[in-house]
Amino acid sequence: MNTAPLQGIKIIDFTEVQSGPSCTQLLAWLGAEVIKIERPGVGDATRKELQFDPDCPSYYFLQLNSDKKSLALDAKTPDGKAILTKLIQSADIFIENLHPGAMDKLGFSWEEVHKLNPKCIYGTIKGFPVSSKYKDLKAYEPVAQVTAGAASTTGWWTGDNDVPTQSGAALGDSNTGMHLAIGILAALVQREKTGEGCYVYQSMHNACLNLCRIKTRDQLTLDRIGYLTQFPQYPNEKFGDFVPRGGNQEGSGVLGWTYKCKGWETDPNAYVYVILQRGAKEFELACKALGFEDWLTNPDFNTADARDKHKQEIYKRIETFTIDKTKYEVTELLGKAGVPVGPVLNTKEIMTDESLYDGNTLVRINQGGKIGEFVTVGVPFTMSNYQPVYGPCPELGGNTEEVLKAYGYTDEQIASFAATENERGQLSSCLCTQRADWRLSSLLFKI
Repeated sequence: MNTAPLQGIKIIDFTEVQSGPSCTQLLAWLGAEVIKIERPGVGDATRKELQFDPDCPSYYFLQLNSDKKSLALDAKTPDGKAILTKLIQSADIFIENLHPGAMDKLGFSWEEVHKLNPKCIYGTIKGFPVSSKYKDLKAYEPVAQVTAGAASTTGWWTGDNDVPTQSGAALGDSNTGMHLAIGILAALVQREKTGEGCYVYQSMHNACLNLCRIKTRDQLTLDRIGYLTQFPQYPNEKFGDFVPRGGNQEGSGVLGWTYKCKGWETDPNAYVYVILQRGAKEFELACKALGFEDWLTNPDFNTADARDKHKQEIYKRIETFTIDKTKYEVTELLGKAGVPVGPVLNTKEIMTDESLYDGNTLVRINQGGKIGEFVTVGVPFTMSNYQPVYGPCPELGGNTEEVLKAYGYTDEQIASFAATENERGQLSSCLCTQRADWRLSSLLFKI
């Protein structure tokens, strides 16, 4: 029995780079047929971005496009528009992430697609909500982070490093793709009731803001009482009227921090994160594991509220415990005592941990040829009755003939399409060369 949740669902994927492909990648792994539309001779921009070999697609592309079909198609041409129209008429879902207004110019806005196929769900990713004054801006990952409160609340709050800092996690890109996937799945369930597809609009800003929810919580608290007890600035520093950067504080009411471990002088990740919980029982277990039983009777530390007022002393003392032990030793000692703790792991440590190759967390995909095997992050959740199969990525236009024949196009028609695209590709190359020559001439003239 095939238990793939999205078996029989057909998706036309008009997305590229990361935010859109991360969404369609997940849906493909859940069993949907995903037909990725790519520009003939060019393809998704990430095919040639950050390449490890000029003859191979980059890992950036490979990690976001496995188990998809690639259809080389120029939607600006009459033939391309006709083919895309036919695809949409039989699709369950159409997803795009072009800049604002681009799909309208191509003639495939939500309104037009809905006319072509009322049952088709239309998913779109843009930088900002339609109500935003920034709605017409092109957005990249950092743009989403800096406008949604992530950058202003991340990093150090004092010294030369007191600058807005973006997260290493893709809060604006892959996170947006996951949010859109939720919306698409909800629309599929809704269609079972209404019989009609809907328009699912997901902005990068809102996806990022959703993960900054606790910062809006902090703003509400700050507006009420003027300070934030969980921040390292409390109680000795003055708060402004907005949520500050908080270093490595945990974010909720518990007291967490990152501590140096043995080898920190040469290893930038020889650190461990330790949390002191607010409950008396949990605090007692932590004190015994750390060997700090005197804290249990000291009024400066034996209540959660008192500890909030003496964070700096706590930070310094806990580091005396961690400094002569490896991050793994600290994790073992405190973890078995029930203390929330974790080593700071670098990417090499994560990707060489064989326990994570469990069929979903990290997966190895055999691309074949010069690339061979590569590693990617699999479906982030597990289902008791379904195991995804992780297949290779398509060559640019590698499924064009297969897809077009499935829609009734003949060998002669397909050959004609290909010839037309080749001519357009040569013309485009010529125009690019002419533009480059013109720029060079202009530059030489100025010099």
